[in-house]
Amino acid sequence: MKLFHISHTDLDGYSCQLLTKQIFNQGIFFNANYGLEVKLTLKKVLELIKQENKEEEIFLLITDLNLTQQESKDLDKDITALKKENYNIKLQLLDHHASGQKSADNYEWYYLDISKCAAKITYEYLVKYYGGFAQNDVWINPLIKSVNAIDIWLDNETFNFEFGKVLLTMISKVREINNILFADLNRDFRLYLLKEAAKYINEENANIKLDDDIHKLKKQFLNTEGIDDTLDNLSAKYLVYSLDNIKDELTVFYKGHKGLLTYTLGSISIPANAFLKANPDYDFFIDVSKKGNASFRADGKVDVSYMAEKLANGGGHVNASGAKFEDFKETIDYLQVKNYIQEKLCSLEKI
Repeated sequence: MKLFHISHTDLDGYSCQLLTKQIFNQGIFFNANYGLEVKLTLKKVLELIKQENKEEEIFLLITDLNLTQQESKDLDKDITALKKENYNIKLQLLDHHASGQKSADNYEWYYLDISKCAAKITYEYLVKYYGGFAQNDVWINPLIKSVNAIDIWLDNETFNFEFGKVLLTMISKVREINNILFADLNRDFRLYLLKEAAKYINEENANIKLDDDIHKLKKQFLNTEGIDDTLDNLSAKYLVYSLDNIKDELTVFYKGHKGLLTYTLGSISIPANAFLKANPDYDFFIDVSKKGNASFRADGKVDVSYMAEKLANGGGHVNASGAKFEDFKETIDYLQVKNYIQEKLCSLEKI
């Protein structure tokens, strides 16, 4: 069986994926927030499923996301169409948001329980239908209790609630690895932190000890060379290493110069400088936000203030500038961003 798992972008959502990763040998994972991200992610996953062998047993699981009535209707129609084309596919949605009640009333694959968090629902579902977690349940069960306590605000469960508060903050502040360019790495980072956090549960003052050690745990994950450094520097080195693996896919061109284009990276001064120093064949670095705000960096070979001005009425310094693309449309597809920026850069060459 091959799993496709879409979940929310918070502690509860990632905890659901921590659980399924313990059960399924094959899995493709996505995370989405509400609105446009859900629609685009569903579209992407359905496209991937259509590429699968029809003899493959496919399980599409959605957790901690309450679909709108229209989204539910469209998804049910798409799954029905796939089944008619002889795809061996099972759809299951596990959620706890009351706003999904109408969809739950209309579709048997839409399971709703507002009394507990999605991770606890997923835990119980996997125990019932897939045999549970064997020896791993020693740490999984108490971890999910804490997720449940904070997600549905059971402040009377003092230990679980206080430990859950630390988990909530820990997962919400994972910003060292970009979640669009490196979605899988970003998810692996969060799940690593959750598994490490579980080791604290049986300690005295577990919530305080974990809170003290989050910085250290992040550094442990990001330290690939075994040499201690600041979290900022370790993050930059990790990012440069990760970018280097996919730099060909992120490369754009401007008047014979090679540049690297990232999307939603944010705060690029340190990583952009580190990347350009480590890759002297690259002359500039551009990062674009979801709202079309762009940061430009260079290392003396290209005047990015000119680029920013001509591309989007921006400006700044020769090696550090900014601008905003007013006609930019938010997307979760990096390729769309790349095509948009490369077209802008090609038009600039004609000036």
